Amino acid sequence: MITEEYLYAIALRECSLIGDINFHKLVRTFGSAEEAWKKAKKEYSKTDGIGQKTVADIGNEEYLKFAEKEIKFCEKNGVMMRLRHLNELPHLLNECDDAPAILYQKGNLEDSLKKVSIVGTRNMTSYGKEFIGDFFEASKSSRYVSVSGLALGVDKEVHEQSIQHKIPTIAVLAHGFHTLYPSKNKKLSEKILQEGGTLLTEFNSSRKPDRENFIQRNRIIAGISPSTIVVETGFGGGSISTASFANDYNREVFALPGKITDPHSQGCNKLIFQNKAAAISTIKDLTDSLGFNHSKEKTAELFPYSETDIQLTGVQQTVYESIKAHPQVSLDDLAQMISVSSYKILPVILELELLGKVKSFSGRQFMAI
Repeated sequence: MITEEYLYAIALRECSLIGDINFHKLVRTFGSAEEAWKKAKKEYSKTDGIGQKTVADIGNEEYLKFAEKEIKFCEKNGVMMRLRHLNELPHLLNECDDAPAILYQKGNLEDSLKKVSIVGTRNMTSYGKEFIGDFFEASKSSRYVSVSGLALGVDKEVHEQSIQHKIPTIAVLAHGFHTLYPSKNKKLSEKILQEGGTLLTEFNSSRKPDRENFIQRNRIIAGISPSTIVVETGFGGGSISTASFANDYNREVFALPGKITDPHSQGCNKLIFQNKAAAISTIKDLTDSLGFNHSKEKTAELFPYSETDIQLTGVQQTVYESIKAHPQVSLDDLAQMISVSSYKILPVILELELLGKVKSFSGRQFMAI
């Protein structure tokens, strides 16, 4: 049932200077969106960091009229509303400081199932497509929900593979439910709902798919899951922002490495190089890291190798032995141990990660596998 609290929440969030963080501050101070709407303009000083200019719009009757229309739109189109301050958001997303005050939802959302966010370029190559197919094949016996952004390329492939493998999928949109962007994915969005999946957005029915909305949308993709996988992306790809949000939220990030000459992989390689993502060496290692290792089915390796076949170069061997002798050694300490500049060591460590010999941790620390 949609109560008056939802009405006031929509109206309050519509105020020009009331973003998600200020909304949360006000509701925490006054106890509800309704009370904030009625009291915050006169009693704003009760809330830290809120000034008179911030609350100037509160109480505007036009926003209440808009909220009434929005509620009618939701009721007519089968859209559910979730309010953060009523603890109605998915639990991991609710932990984020900048979580949306209001989340609009179509379809079912099983929050008890683990979620894995998978993102990447719109210009996916056969390499990325093969990886996504192999990942879903290897994890099909696990119970989880995939999350992506319903864009073309990697996102589309993630949702389609989820449906094909009977895995629920969540599509996070960068606009309201009055439209569907890109229009090419309209049938896919309908299929997601038919197969028990979910469409989510923080944007009301007045919001179009403007450029800035996509970056804002990406924080939900990162925040809703404990792990984010970046398949293919260039240096300036939107998936880099998703990885950054995931890092800020202290979530796991995995990236699919590729050739340094391939523009579709340069963003992933950079994330790995900067220690902002763990390199994916094999599908099995990835599914193990995600907690899917209970699967009895055999999983194919992305980069198969035999231990006896690996021949390390001289510098690789030196770096590897030093890391092996000093578990979770820092980059600076490692550089001092072997008398080699840190900027020269990093590429060697990346090579060792790709070979499955070394694992990196936050804070530029490393351990031999």
